[in-house]
Amino acid sequence: MKTPSISVVLPCLNEEETLGASVKKALEGIRACGVEGEVVVADNGSHDRSIQIAKESGARVIEVKRKGYGSALMAGFQEAKGSIFVMGDSDDTYDFREIPQFYSHIQNGYDFVSGNRLMGDIDPLAMPWVHRYVGVPVLTLLLNIFFWTPIRDGHCGLRMFTRDAYKKMNLQYTGMEYASEMLMKASLVGLRMKEIPISYGQRHNKSYSKLNTYRDGFRHLRLILKFAGHKFFGTSLSP
Repeated sequence: MKTPSISVVLPCLNEEETLGASVKKALEGIRACGVEGEVVVADNGSHDRSIQIAKESGARVIEVKRKGYGSALMAGFQEAKGSIFVMGDSDDTYDFREIPQFYSHIQNGYDFVSGNRLMGDIDPLAMPWVHRYVGVPVLTLLLNIFFWTPIRDGHCGLRMFTRDAYKKMNLQYTGMEYASEMLMKASLVGLRMKEIPISYGQRHNKSYSKLNTYRDGFRHLRLILKFAGHKFFGTSLSP
């Protein structure tokens, strides 16, 4: 049986203040699993020192011309060499040293493991109240009503899944709604899913979120309803 390897893919846009710490923690997390691995930074047009810092920190960098969170992740996974994929942000809010907790569930037969920030050790200032108490719970509730996922934090960006699981999901959306598409397709194709509590920290004061609360929230909602229409009425899923 081939020894597993882990590829951590980090989408990046102007994260020079936090990227180095994110890469180093990801490498620590891989080593703690006792397997080979790599960190792939999918840079989406940074004009600061992000690319230089990523390389100096031990990551492999690919430059992604097509804009968008989903675009960066898809390009990163396409270039990744591992048999197991991890996705997470470059802003040092996720502690990638927790990767072994995810990996243990993959070893036990799960295809897809997602973090839960709300049930874990979350910094009180890590998430705007409208996200924590309105956006995330409402969108997660809709995901569970329509797709019966075992997920309670539908927009946690720290996830691990096998290469085979990734191929089965056949992801296509290029924006922030990629995160919702992933959960819905994981459910639709029958992946064995698990959620675990994780820690979630506050952003560095010079790092800014690329998420637009209302625009991206609407895109998530629209996509969930679109997938629900496909599931129950056979409507098209084309982006």
